[in-house]
Amino acid sequence: MKLYNSLTRKKEEFVPVVPGKVMMYSCGPTVYNYFHVGNARPFIIFDALRRYFEYRGYKVDFVQNFTDIDDKMINKANELGITVKELADQYIAEYFIDAKGLGIKEATVHPRATENIDAIIDIVKDLEEKGYAYNVDGDVYFSPKKFKEYGKLSHQPLEDLEAGARINVNEDKKDPMDFALWKKQKPGEPAWESPWGMGRPGWHIECSAMANKFLAHTIDIHSGGQDLIFPHHENEVAQSECANGCTFANYWLHNGYINIDNKKMSKSLGNFFTVREIAEEFDYEVIRIFMLSSHYRSPINFSKTIMESAKSALDRLYNCVSDLEFKLSNAGFDAMTEDEKKFKEVLEGYKTKYIDALDDDFNTADGISVIFEIVADVNKNISAESSKEMISFALDLIRELTGVLGLLSKDKKDEISPEIQSLLDARAEARANKDWAKSDEIRDALKEMGIIVKDTAQGQQISFE
Repeated sequence: MKLYNSLTRKKEEFVPVVPGKVMMYSCGPTVYNYFHVGNARPFIIFDALRRYFEYRGYKVDFVQNFTDIDDKMINKANELGITVKELADQYIAEYFIDAKGLGIKEATVHPRATENIDAIIDIVKDLEEKGYAYNVDGDVYFSPKKFKEYGKLSHQPLEDLEAGARINVNEDKKDPMDFALWKKQKPGEPAWESPWGMGRPGWHIECSAMANKFLAHTIDIHSGGQDLIFPHHENEVAQSECANGCTFANYWLHNGYINIDNKKMSKSLGNFFTVREIAEEFDYEVIRIFMLSSHYRSPINFSKTIMESAKSALDRLYNCVSDLEFKLSNAGFDAMTEDEKKFKEVLEGYKTKYIDALDDDFNTADGISVIFEIVADVNKNISAESSKEMISFALDLIRELTGVLGLLSKDKKDEISPEIQSLLDARAEARANKDWAKSDEIRDALKEMGIIVKDTAQGQQISFE
């Protein structure tokens, strides 16, 4: 398997630190609101990558943090008149609702910054003792200029980075490039005891501390959105490697940006959408297949028209599965014919093509295209006269390959409400009584509800619109 490493800017063969095991750290949300569609992309992409590693037989230790203390959280909690912890608890719970809807598995560990203060203090002390950090009246800063390789992840020379740096009001750091590891308590802020007095962690240091604590000093993969490369991930590299004296992450994976109707998402433009808002119009799974239908490093555009296309694509997959399940329940004989054995070989070839696509820098776009090739071939070659063995093989293959990507996890039969079932039963009775007018009337009513009914020799077959 080859992955594009942001650090080296090339595809590299994936070789884990520990054979048979993958240690992944992926940046999670700052929990002061519902997460938006831009956040959803890395959550979905790197969940799918984790699933693929597991499919290929690896044991995956996957850590995704919650940033539950920072300026945004303090300000939002003050606005609402609640504690920062109450705010964090609320939106961590909301995160899991949306994540479950999107088919995102829970991480091996979901550490919170506030629950790992000791680990954070330990690494800050270590950096100070080694001369990479300094204390100014309770604020502790890291000096990037003392790390000779600073800028190696963002591929920017130090002088270019320095030109864009600035010192905020009331900061006493020695150099504009220096960044906070520990922040002195301000009036009314949450704080913890430390060697430098009461304070709280800076943003960058929490990920380094938690990756060390829950994975190792050198991990396999660190992932996140492209917007995190600088300064967040660059600073993580510097502080981790200065503290530990070794490589922090062997592979850095970053997904591309997402635009809304071909414009950058921003609250000022009124095109800022949370996943919760989108899910009111489109099923969560539609969002997932939309995200996976493009290569993760490519920029993607979100629009209602594109989401409608994603919904149609997902419906096509579900309808193929539904059709195969119907044929399987009515198949007349068990074993494959000789022609079916040849077709089975064709389907096995698709599976190889699918794995090759995902092995090539996790190209889910090409992987999904292969699944649709299978669907087209299955629709053409498997009929009501096919054997149970042939139908089962095709059905299992589609479920297997979509399952790797966290798709088709629902049983569409669960969406058949008592009302719909009553209409289906009434239509079957009308057809038995040769009441074609009533049968057509009920069929049209079902279509309005998104249920397509097809009459076969084996009875009514339904699909979803």
